[in-house]
Amino acid sequence: MAINLPAGEALPAPLPLLNRELAILEFNRRVLAQAMLTCNPVLERLRYLTIVSANLDEFFEVRMAPYMGALRAAVPGSPESQALKAGIHRVAQGVRALLETQCRVYCDDLRTELGLKKIAILSHVDRDTAQQAWVKQVFLKEIKPLLTTTLIDPRRPFPKVANKSLHFLLRLQPKKKKGSGPSSPVMAVLKIPRALPRVLRLPGKLSHGRQAFVLLSSVVRANLSVLLPDYHLLECVQFRLTRDSELWVQDDDQTDLRLALNSQLHTRHFGQPVRLEVNAQCSVQLSRMLLQEFDLPPCALYRMEAPVNLVRVQELLDLADPSKQRYKPYEPAWSKALQRKQPLFAQLDRRDVLLHHPFESFEPVLQLLREAVEDKHVLQIQQTIYRAGAHSEVLDLLCKAVRRGKDVTVVFELMARFDEAVNSAWAEQLERLGAQVLYGIAGMKTHCKMLLITRREQASLRRYAHVSTGNYNVKTTRLYTDIGLLTSQTEFCADVQAMFDALRQPGVSPQLHHLINAPNALRRTLLAHLDEVREQALQGGAARVVFKLNALTDEGLIAGILRAAQAGARVDLIVRGACLLPSGLPGVSDRVRVRSVIGRYLEHSRIYHLVAGERVWTYLSSADGMSRNLDRRVELAWPVLDNELRQRLYDEALIPYLLDAQDAWEQNPDGSYQVADGAYPSAQQALMRKYAGTSRKES
Repeated sequence: MAINLPAGEALPAPLPLLNRELAILEFNRRVLAQAMLTCNPVLERLRYLTIVSANLDEFFEVRMAPYMGALRAAVPGSPESQALKAGIHRVAQGVRALLETQCRVYCDDLRTELGLKKIAILSHVDRDTAQQAWVKQVFLKEIKPLLTTTLIDPRRPFPKVANKSLHFLLRLQPKKKKGSGPSSPVMAVLKIPRALPRVLRLPGKLSHGRQAFVLLSSVVRANLSVLLPDYHLLECVQFRLTRDSELWVQDDDQTDLRLALNSQLHTRHFGQPVRLEVNAQCSVQLSRMLLQEFDLPPCALYRMEAPVNLVRVQELLDLADPSKQRYKPYEPAWSKALQRKQPLFAQLDRRDVLLHHPFESFEPVLQLLREAVEDKHVLQIQQTIYRAGAHSEVLDLLCKAVRRGKDVTVVFELMARFDEAVNSAWAEQLERLGAQVLYGIAGMKTHCKMLLITRREQASLRRYAHVSTGNYNVKTTRLYTDIGLLTSQTEFCADVQAMFDALRQPGVSPQLHHLINAPNALRRTLLAHLDEVREQALQGGAARVVFKLNALTDEGLIAGILRAAQAGARVDLIVRGACLLPSGLPGVSDRVRVRSVIGRYLEHSRIYHLVAGERVWTYLSSADGMSRNLDRRVELAWPVLDNELRQRLYDEALIPYLLDAQDAWEQNPDGSYQVADGAYPSAQQALMRKYAGTSRKES
């Protein structure tokens, strides 16, 4: 039976939270399961496999790096040291179990299935004489000139090894020269430059009716005797080192932030070592040597049956011919609420427009921005940029607007992880052109996504806004599920202007009518609504919570959810990634259901839906249920005020995901997940079918 707590009473401490690192690994198991589904096209299965590798890279670079640093700093043998070792060992066990499955899927399942589809990844022993000759010529002409081999001796210490770069550790026996005695074995490190492609496609005439590929590591390994003719190869080990990649920049001096960031970007590749990957055949002697060299404990060593740089195998997807082995292309629909060939300013005067990506096109946002650039009545454009990409039509348009004499303000988040260099370059370009470039508020990332256009109409100024759960990145709008709102509502746009004013004047809290921002009010508002839901549940009224998030890890928010659930509210959490609230615990979370949807598209939209009696709140947001989003970032949540749009949002972005029995997973009380039961179709596929052909009908 659920525990009904008296009003105002807190939950017992500590909360029964799951381990965050293990929850992240559970998410990657769900992604890996997509690579095992034979109903998925084989090249898409390979893509899921490489996504797991990329996710694990970031997991070690960001999540595990602080633990490894703390272990180095702890006194050996101390309770702190022992606790850290136990925690790291537990995570390492989980990673090894994941890698064991991943390698098996690659080596046994996918390579076999690729072969059946006439897509071959050829090892040296698989290559015939003509193919070997071609590989050797490519090696001599395009690869060998770029390779660097360093012998290790007292005069030549172990070379620097950059983060995630591929290297070979070689144990070599010098060939006996005439008149000389035998020489002792020597060690050498061979660096594989990042510039070299990791996958090569063989010419059609050598492929025997297939698409044939070779991995760079296989090409190099097969030609070591050509590279080092004076040595016999005794042992060859591929290894890859993962380092701490977090940037630590003091951003209290905004004028120097970009300069400070750029200086750190040069050293990011050489942070503290965190993980060492080697091929499975690596001897104990050489693995110990590498661990000692990088000051890593044995638990940081991971042996790979698959290529140690498996993430780079994704290059094969770009080289392969378009075929049935990929998902059938899907063209996002043009919004039914908009006339394609009519100016958007006039259309937005009449109604708000909700855009559900990737089922609906991001093109209206681009069209609005294009119209703003060309329209002589548009005076000002303001926009936040978190991740836009190296090639961005959005930023090209902002540059064009500056050249056209518009007043342009762009708030860049320079600390968007792994996009720092790209954002810094765009910021510098816009600043040179004359745009006002801001970097947000010191100590906080600007994570909200908003665009505001000010236009002179007759004798007054009119504003048009776009806010979104996702980034202004045209590429990811086709890959991620996100929701955006286009509006010209006066109070709503005034709130967006207040947010930009606050970003210009740190320390000033924006006065908002509809929008809710973090860190000022979002946590407080959500907890207040959860308390109202709880009160209604205690009184026997309608009490419902449905949150759709990327992650739920904040203890305070989890406590608020549990208080509502234990009072009798029904709680459904659709959490793609890590959820630390265990569902179905007797007496604690009986009325909480947690599910995760992993499908063709990355679920990225954040929705907070709460019902307390006759009161209903539905918010879209850039913020997840994480402490960093609620307390240490500039975030935005906005209510869907139009009843028709609110119902559409509930019907499209919540209900199908609660019923999905194809792409959904149900969480167990111990934090593990199982495939959801039922007969309902994939939510994503249902939405694709719903919107398919709309753009053609509306054109």
